[in-house]
Amino acid sequence: MSTASEARSGAPGAPNAPEPTVGELLGRLSEQTSRLVRDEMKLGQKELQHSITHAAVGAGLGGAAGVLALFGFGVLLAAIVAALALVLPVWAAALIVAAVLFVGAAIAGLLGRKQVAEVAPVAPKTVDTVRDDIREVKEARRA
Repeated sequence: MSTASEARSGAPGAPNAPEPTVGELLGRLSEQTSRLVRDEMKLGQKELQHSITHAAVGAGLGGAAGVLALFGFGVLLAAIVAALALVLPVWAAALIVAAVLFVGAAIAGLLGRKQVAEVAPVAPKTVDTVRDDIREVKEARRA
C-alpha cells in the first residue's frame, strides 16, 4: 500500500523524500508536453495515411468506373447504329449517330469556350492591391 508521501515523491519506501522543485516540475512538464505532441503527431500521421489509402483506392475505383462507363457508352452507340441499321443501310445509320455525336461535341465545346472566356486572366483584386503597394513604395522612396 502506498503512502501520500510516496505518491508525492514518486520514490517507494521514502517517506521523507523531498518534494520536486519548481524547476524539476517545469522540466517534467516540458518533457511530457513534448512527448504528448510527438504522440499526437504520430497518431495524426497514421490517421492521414489511413485517409490517403482510402482516397487512393477510391480514386482508382472511380477511374475504373469511368473507363467502364466509356466502354458502355461505346456499346450503347453500337446498339443504336444496329437498331437504325434495321431500317437504313449500316453506313447511313453510322453516319447519323456520328453526326449526332459531333453536334453534341460542338455544343459542349461552344459552351465550354463561353465559360472559359468569362474567367478573368488573373486575380484582378490582387493585381490592384499589388499595384497600389508598388505605387506607395515608390512614393515613400521619393519622399
